[in-house]
Amino acid sequence: MKTISSAVNEYIKSKPYLSSALADGIINLTSLARNIHADIESTMNKSVNQGAIIMALKRVSDDASFMLTKKIIRILKNLGDITVRSSLVDYGFLLSDSLLLTQANLLKEIEYKKDVFYTSSRGVAESNIVVSQNIVPLVDELFKNEICHTKLEDLSSITIKLPSDNVKIPGIYYFIFQRLSWEGVNITEVISTSNEFTILVDEDEVDIAFKVIKNLKGL
Repeated sequence: MKTISSAVNEYIKSKPYLSSALADGIINLTSLARNIHADIESTMNKSVNQGAIIMALKRVSDDASFMLTKKIIRILKNLGDITVRSSLVDYGFLLSDSLLLTQANLLKEIEYKKDVFYTSSRGVAESNIVVSQNIVPLVDELFKNEICHTKLEDLSSITIKLPSDNVKIPGIYYFIFQRLSWEGVNITEVISTSNEFTILVDEDEVDIAFKVIKNLKGL
């Protein structure tokens, strides 16, 4: 049988922004209870006392799942170097029998070029490569026989070093992306390894994105 506590808990977990705000202690529980009263009654299919919802919200905000947010914040306070690069181009290619060889040829061409940025990721049906603007003519020439479905220019990247224990704490990426979303920053691409990740954004949004990520250290 569903209880008021479980109904409130499920409702809050379906609203990530509410979850974070409750964990931060910045929501008035009485006002929130009033706003979700009708939804909880609909879920319970019966009349529910508003005071019971307030008590359930109090329990939810003290729950272990909200303690996880505090662990995430502790990780974010220990973020490492934040590196910004500009003038990048993101290519999306459909996978082909020759694509890996073409990428290998590109790597040979840029092996000794110190002023070049290159990274790639491979999915089930497509592969993306991100390069600095200064080798776009080379990429266009080498990949002219591949099927390019997207080519996004005027991008910047932000690379964030994470503490090694980040892999043990779920929700870190979500927490960061949520903050970026709140500021209206659109993420074009995400590239990650175990202890760092890189996001690509439009160059006119990179200052906002950098400020958001840098401010995470002060949470």
